[in-house]
Amino acid sequence: MRNISRLSALAVAMLAANPALAAGGGISLQNTDFVVFLGLVVFIGILVYFKVPGMIGKMLDGRAEGIEGELNEARALREEAQTLLASYERKHREVQEQADRIVEAAKEEATIAAEQARADLEVSLARRVAAAEDQIASAQAAAIKDVRDQSVSVAIAAAREVIAKQLTAADANQLIDGAIAEVEAKLH
Repeated sequence: MRNISRLSALAVAMLAANPALAAGGGISLQNTDFVVFLGLVVFIGILVYFKVPGMIGKMLDGRAEGIEGELNEARALREEAQTLLASYERKHREVQEQADRIVEAAKEEATIAAEQARADLEVSLARRVAAAEDQIASAQAAAIKDVRDQSVSVAIAAAREVIAKQLTAADANQLIDGAIAEVEAKLH
């Protein structure tokens, strides 16, 4: 490896020397282009000798491996995040479906309860109407009875007056005797 490095440095020096020679100065330390070239070659040679390119390559490889590891970790995190997102979306859909079912069930229960309440109200109204009709019939019967009782009382009072005016004492005694006999006959 050292031989290849030395040969490549010599080849570079020879190729670079041609322009320096063409400038007219030849190989001399007075020629600034040649001195700069020699400094560059020596600097590159020192870098090669101390294996700086290999160290730089290792550092770059390490950095590349670190970046690759970070990318792999980022991919894994992304996949995990997508999995979690899919899971949460699925759970959200399930919860939404369950909420829809609950709302639908509540609507059905409310409809059934409203129908039941309506039926109960109709039954209650029918009972109240029947009770009111019974009260009306009872009040009507009581009123009719009161009217009859009063008309009987008035008729009796009128008959009493008429009989008292037309009846003599002998006729009254005869009626009393007839009533006693009739009561006696009915009792025995």
